[in-house]
Amino acid sequence: MNAYDIILKPVLTEKSYDGVAIKRYTFIVHPDANKTQVKQAVEEIFKVQVEKVNILNQLGKIKRQGRTKGRRASYKKAYVQLKPKSKSIEFFDSLS
Repeated sequence: MNAYDIILKPVLTEKSYDGVAIKRYTFIVHPDANKTQVKQAVEEIFKVQVEKVNILNQLGKIKRQGRTKGRRASYKKAYVQLKPKSKSIEFFDSLS
């Protein structure tokens, strides 16, 4: 699995924008990825230095349409904190 298979997409929400100022970025990652793989992937793709990674498994919301109930897809989310001396990720700088 290469770095682009591990980092699937960035999370672009108001809460994730608040972390950009302190160099904390949020990504949707592959369900089988661990903290070490996420750290290496972010360092390889964006050429930055990662201080720590926090990961959570997000259970899909239950949705209803009439009588039938279903569930949205579950996913894994990673919060990546960069070192203070590291450069920021340009993709997020252009958004805020």
